[in-house]
Amino acid sequence: MMNTWTSPFRVAFVAALGVAALNVGAADGQKLGYKDTPMVPGTSWHVHDGDRPQPRIVTPGATFSHLCPAPSDAIVLFDGKDFSKWQGEKGEVKWKIEGDYMETTRSGRIRTKEEFGDFQLHLEFATPSKVEGSGQGRGNNGVNIYGMYEIQILDSYQNPTYPDGQAGAIYGQTPPLVNSSKPPGEWQTYDIIWEGPRWDADGKQTRKASVTVLHNGVVLHNKRDLMGGTGHRTFPTYKQHPPHGYLELYEHGNPVRFRNIWLRSLGEYDKP
Repeated sequence: MMNTWTSPFRVAFVAALGVAALNVGAADGQKLGYKDTPMVPGTSWHVHDGDRPQPRIVTPGATFSHLCPAPSDAIVLFDGKDFSKWQGEKGEVKWKIEGDYMETTRSGRIRTKEEFGDFQLHLEFATPSKVEGSGQGRGNNGVNIYGMYEIQILDSYQNPTYPDGQAGAIYGQTPPLVNSSKPPGEWQTYDIIWEGPRWDADGKQTRKASVTVLHNGVVLHNKRDLMGGTGHRTFPTYKQHPPHGYLELYEHGNPVRFRNIWLRSLGEYDKP
């Protein structure tokens, strides 16, 4: 199962982390991204292509700026009190809790203790109010489903970067339909509906993964198929795995905050 801390996707990501956290233009001479990466299947764009059209800007409504209570059948993954539903890369979570939120502390990514199949996920995040850096160096984090499929978290408010790496992108594959980011420091919401890939007993893929993403109440992806696992500067491909896995939150050195994280399971699946 490729959803462990040492998965190939994690190794490739860690190897590229130093580059991704910098202004991409300085890395390869391109304004916003790369031209020496593989082509995204079915498009005329490279992975992380800075010339890919930037999503248009939509100002989200203010009604999505406050807490959304969990439904009665939800699994509350974080309510501001403790990390009882999470574990760190080496065991105990080393992030900090203040008030009703958790904040990254340069101590590695965290993941849920429990695995999930198809789900509806709600979380709220805030990128740093003090703006430092640009591009991928501003408020970089991500929701990493099963340790393989990342929905990008980034400060994309007046901060151009390669479109398949901005807030709400299926990282390295598909930009969001629009940019509905709020200013740095403000609380924002992600609502993610995930349907994982499936394989039959002979190893033939019978269903691609698909995702619906709302950012601050605005649709970014509507049941969008994924081309495979996500990664930095890599060609998206699928590798067979069980129909369930962990949820991860990244650590990129930016003090990103999270609060009010809950999940509703959609359908049944075989436990590991």
